[in-house]
Parts: sequence; C-alpha cells; structure tokens
Amino acid sequence: MKTNSILLLLFLSIAICCNAQRTEFLLEKNWKFTKGDNPNAKDIDFNDAGWEVVTIPHDWAIYGPFDRNNDLQEVAVTQNFETVSSVKTGRTGGLPYVGVGWYRNKFDIDLFDKNSEEVRLLFDGAMSEARVYVNGQEVCFWPYGYNSFHCNITNYLNPNGKNNLVAVRLENLPQSSRWYPGAGLYRNVHVIKTNKVHVPVWGTHVTTPFVSKEYASVCLKTTIANNEGKKVRVETQITDKAGNVVVEGNDAQKLNEGKDFEQNFIVDNPRLWSPENPYLYKITSKIYLDEKLVDEYNTPLGIRDIKFIAEKGFFLNGERRKFQGVCNHHDLGPLGAAVNEAALRRQLTLLKDMGCDGIRTTHNMPAPELVRLCDEMGFMMIVENFDEWDIAKCKNGYHRFFDEWAEKDMINMLHNFRNNPSIVMWSIGNEVPTQCDDKGYKVSDFLQDICHREDPTRPITSGIDQVTCVLENGFAASIQIPGLNYRTQRYIETYENTPQKLILGSETASTVSSRGVYKFPVEKKANALYDDHQSSSYDWEVCPWSNIPDEDFALAEDYEWTLGQFVWTGFDYLGEPTPYHTDAWPNHSSMFGIIDLASIPKDRYYLYRSVWNKKENTLHVVPHWTWQGRENEITPVFVYTNHDSAELFVNGKSYGRKSKSKESLDTRYRLIWMDVVYQPGELKVVAYDKNGKVADEKIVKTAGKPHHIELIPDRTQLSSDGKDLAYVNVRIVDKDGNLCPHDATEVRFTVKGEGKYRASANGDPTSLELFHLPKMSAFNGQLTTILQAGEKTGELVLEAKAKGLKTGVIKINIK
Repeated sequence: MKTNSILLLLFLSIAICCNAQRTEFLLEKNWKFTKGDNPNAKDIDFNDAGWEVVTIPHDWAIYGPFDRNNDLQEVAVTQNFETVSSVKTGRTGGLPYVGVGWYRNKFDIDLFDKNSEEVRLLFDGAMSEARVYVNGQEVCFWPYGYNSFHCNITNYLNPNGKNNLVAVRLENLPQSSRWYPGAGLYRNVHVIKTNKVHVPVWGTHVTTPFVSKEYASVCLKTTIANNEGKKVRVETQITDKAGNVVVEGNDAQKLNEGKDFEQNFIVDNPRLWSPENPYLYKITSKIYLDEKLVDEYNTPLGIRDIKFIAEKGFFLNGERRKFQGVCNHHDLGPLGAAVNEAALRRQLTLLKDMGCDGIRTTHNMPAPELVRLCDEMGFMMIVENFDEWDIAKCKNGYHRFFDEWAEKDMINMLHNFRNNPSIVMWSIGNEVPTQCDDKGYKVSDFLQDICHREDPTRPITSGIDQVTCVLENGFAASIQIPGLNYRTQRYIETYENTPQKLILGSETASTVSSRGVYKFPVEKKANALYDDHQSSSYDWEVCPWSNIPDEDFALAEDYEWTLGQFVWTGFDYLGEPTPYHTDAWPNHSSMFGIIDLASIPKDRYYLYRSVWNKKENTLHVVPHWTWQGRENEITPVFVYTNHDSAELFVNGKSYGRKSKSKESLDTRYRLIWMDVVYQPGELKVVAYDKNGKVADEKIVKTAGKPHHIELIPDRTQLSSDGKDLAYVNVRIVDKDGNLCPHDATEVRFTVKGEGKYRASANGDPTSLELFHLPKMSAFNGQLTTILQAGEKTGELVLEAKAKGLKTGVIKINIK
C-alpha cells in the first residue's frame, strides 16, 4: 500500500507540473461577512472573529426580514405614464439590500514567482460599488454590480504567495434599483495564476465567417499578453463533443504591439448549433514562447449562421423562425440573487418544456453560468447591459457612472460573452429616458459603435417604450433592430415609419396572474385590483400599458417582418409587485411571471406551451373544480390545447364542442365556454385532432377534505458537490390524490442525511414568510421546497409534516 501511495503522489506531482502554466480555483468557502461599515476591515490585523462565516455566492439580503420600510420609494414611474409621485411599497422586494457589507477571506498561491507569473482576481459580479483590497491595499474599484471584472493582484501578494488577505467592501444605496438587486458577493470569485506571457481573461475571439452544411470557416484571434514582440507559436485543436480532433493548426508569428494572433480553420460537415440541436465544439490553444509551453486556453465554439433580413425576419442556419422567448430578472426566487447552476438549469428545463427558445437578460449582464447553460441547452439570448444611461430612472441608479464607466462595462460584457453561440443579439438598453432626448441617438450610436467594434458579428437592439417620441426624433431609426416593449397597437405604425423594416417584441404581454386564483365574473380588465391583493388566473388581466398573450401570438403569425417576442416574464421575481405597487403592502414580488416565484407553472404556462411546443401535446383546463359555495353559479371554463377543437362535460353533461377560429382573437388560441354552471363532481375535456378523431382527454375532479402531503421531486439523484439542488413540489391532497386548491396549511420540514434544507416558497406575492426557515404555508394547495446536496455520497431524507395531515417522506440519492 505504501508503494502505491508513493506512486500516486508522484503521478499527481507530474500532472500538476505539466499543467502548471495556468491554475484557476474558486474562492467559495470560509468567507467572513458583516453588515455595516468599518474602514479598518481592509487591514491585515483587523479582528473579524465575530463575523459570520459564509459561502460564496452569497446574498446578504434574502434572509430578510421583509419590511414595508425597506427602500420605500416615493416616485412617479414615467415609463408607466405616471405624472405624480406616489409611495411605492415592495418595489425592490421589501428586503434589506441597502447598506454596506464587508467580506474577508485568505488564500494561498502555491509555488508563486512574482517575476515570472501573474495572478488575477475575477469577480463574476458583486453588488455593488465594489472596492477590492489585497493585503490591506486597494487593487480595484468597479461600481456596476451586474458586470464581471478582474484585478491584477500580482504586486500585492505576499512574497511567498501564502496567507493573502482579500477584503471586499460593497455598498448599495437606497433608490438604486427598480427591482430586487440582491446584495453581496452573489456570483463566483475566481483566482487565476498564469505565466507572465499568457492569454488574458476573455482573451480569445472566435467567429464563423462562412457557414454551410458542407463546411464552415472558423477564425480564432488570440491575445497574448507580455509577449514583447517575440515570435510566438500556437497549437490549436478543435474537438467535437466526443473529444475527437476535427481540425488542428500549428502556426508561428511575430506579434507586433497591439496585434492578436490569428488562425483560420475549415470544419467539414459541421454540426450546426440551434435550439433544437445545441451542438458544441471546443477549441484548445497551447501557447509556446521560445519553444516552451507557457499557457493553455479553452474557447467554446458553436457553429451557426444568423441573419436579419428586412421585411423577411430572422434566419438561423438559413431557416426563418420567430423568437419564442422570455425576459427574466436575475434573482432565483427564494434563493435570492446568489447564483446556483442547478437552480438556473431547473428554470431552463421548465422553459424548454414550454417551447421557449430565447432568453433576454433583463436588464443587465447575466451570470456566466446562465450563458453556458443556454449554449448547452439551446436558448438564443439577447444579452442586455443597462436600464438607464445618462438620464436617471432611479435617484441613485447607473446614470451616476454612465459617462465614465459605460464603455468599460460594455467592453467587459462583450469580451466575456462574444464567443458564446447562444447569444444572437446585444441589447444596449431598456426603456431609457434618453430615448426621448433630441440628442439621444448620439448616445445610442456611441454604444452601438462599441458593440460593432468589439463584436461585428451580432446586431444590436434596445427596448423602446415611448413610441411617439422615438419616431419623431429619429431614435428608433438609429437602432439596428428596433425593439418594442408592448405597444402592440403601434407595431404597424413603427414598421411603416422606420427604415429597418423589422420589429422585435423585446418585451411583451405583462399579463398578471396569481397561481390558483380565479376572479368572477370573468372579464378582460386592465389594472384590476382586489381586496386580497391577487390577480386572476383566467389570464385576461393586464396593466394599463400591456396586453394579453393572444395579441403577441397573432402579431408573430400574421406579419413576416415581426421577429417574435420575449415575454415579460418567464418567472415571477422579487420586487415590482404591479398592479399592487402603490402603497399596497404586503405585495413585494411580481405577478407577471408565466411561472411563479416557487417555480410552479401558472395556467398561462400551458397557453404558451399550446402554441410554442410543436413536439408534444398540451391539454390544460382552467379553473380547478372545487368551488364550495358556487353551486349553480356561472363558472367559465378555458381550455389551452394545441388541438383544434374539444368538447366539455360536467358530470357527463355536454356543454358542446368548441373549435379554434381566426374570426376572433378570443377563439384563435383558446377554447372558451362562458356558460358553464358549477356543480361538484367531474369536469372532463375531450380534445379532437384535425380529422375529428379523439386525441386526448383531461379530467378534473372536485377535491375532498385535505388528507395527506404529497412530495414530488424534480430529481431523485444529486451530485455530491455541496451545490446541487432538488426542487420538491409539496402538494396538499385529498385521500384520492386530488389537489386541495384552497388549502393554506403550514408545512414544517425536517431534513436528514447527506444534505440540507435550503429554502421554500409558495408563490404568494403577499406572503411575508421567510424563505430560509424550514416551514412554509401552502398557497392554493402547493409550495416548493429546495434541498441542497452535501459533499458526501449517501441518502438525503425529507420529511414534511402538517397538523391533521398524513406526513410526506421522500429520499434523494447523493452520488
């Protein structure tokens, strides 16, 4: 055994030596954190013994408590046509994100040689106004909380590379956001050690100048830092998913100052990237100086061709298609802003099943994990940068930094993500007040020029909401791809009065609903307000400035020059609780989402799925059929299905067969029975295909008394990485398993084994229950509990208890 151990150690030492050109690791554990300011916290000898120990990513505000007075804002929301200021409660989620926070940690750089190596800290995002100190000295400042940035810390490290202190001061001012931004080191922190001569952070740029099914050209430009004009040799391989070498190159060049190392390749019979087949290659480059290997760098590659053609629309790999996308804010509901790859994958999995193929990152740069997942899972992205430019939306918003920092932020965003095939457009802003300024086009041109300079392969859009002024002052004509936020009634006018002859639905619908809530009588309403502070899930309620989904479906289908849409929003998010946003506490989360804050689909999910998901059938019935006290009252029934027609039965009595028709928007995408009389029992829908044959049926039964807790995990096996998550749908059901759709029982949770309880949410926008405590009330019979894997293999056991109900238990394997 001893001999084997020595051989193993020898093998590992050789492996480390042979890959010593570049070392990267995450600073995740053992951070010390405190809320509040202390200017001495940057010092090496500062005593942080009383600080909280946390793991990064970390959002200090998500733990609450909720409070009406947290970031209470008295403003007029001009983009919603408000002219008089009013008190906005819950606008930023009612959570304590405002203030100063400090983080401290220590790290070692093994075998450090200051004369021949460089070390950088890379922050994927830090909320916000980050000041970074190493061993007591400030090494960089970056104000924008959503952007990635990096600092060269080589000259600040201890000579032996050991016991280095990193301290980060963050500050969030009040009225600095329109939604919940989160707080703290909410994205990952990387330590990167390289040789002096190396490929810098985001130091490659790959393009595909020509793409066909027969072959594709690939151009790779590599920046090589500190090469001092010497001759450099680069060996590059492009490999497929299986690791097979597809093509390779071995080139040597003398690099003049400011020049990149360029290589060109031909990939024969390429597998083209698309949402349906998101095929990825990998580029590996080895850098040699004086025939010594000094660096090795990987670059993602997806081969695809994008074109936007006036009058005709968007073409991916030569095929026209319309975007079926959603907008999402960056928070992960009960997890807050702290990024987690498993949580993002869960979101994208739900959206994929709905038929969604696009994500607009509103209104800021995304986490790198999201972009990588979109590459892998097949989502076309619009990556957006700013919610305001030089004119304020928020008193302490980004306009304070725009003049000095906009170009720096743009460059970081573009360099960070320009190699990702999922990104098909850049967005330079959202509903910016500058759009109505007579000189606004100059700011637009400034930002678009940066995009074209740093990445000439993608077009640029911007979310526009003030249609009258942008048509009059030329702003709309200055945007490469005009994006309209809502304003469906002005699409044709905008198309006719702009030279691009293309219109993108950059933000659409903003229909509002609360999962499992239904209001009677069933009517189309704008700005509907109720005593319970909820909105109806018949999906006919909107804001004064928005519309129902049906209008956007029709625009996409009826006009070639429309590019499709990005719905506001895929998921509910913390903050912006419209229409209950003006002195309407306790509302503190949005109601726009197709999926609620607990990651449970609302009825609207199935309306989109019935139109967007072309591969699978959809048959969904609205509402539930448990209405004690509504006996003999009119209770309309809506059916969302991809089938052309269906027949409705209540306790065996037919209410007739309905068919979709383009004669009315109401009947084009929904089957509606407005005259149904409620009687307890069984609601049955039979769907028919185009030939009139029975294709599917759905039965909804009246629920009995609550009997037991049903637990349905999205996954039964997790990785033992200490990060992986399982989302468990917790349902209160009767003895026959029917959901009890009015139940609000408090459920308490116990977790044992190799993992822990992470959070719960119920999707109720008025609930003030804290996410991290192991208890939560059901909202209309359901909630979600999130479990987190540990770092050892074994079993994780969740037990859910509630008074008067049979306990639910499930087991999750940790591997």
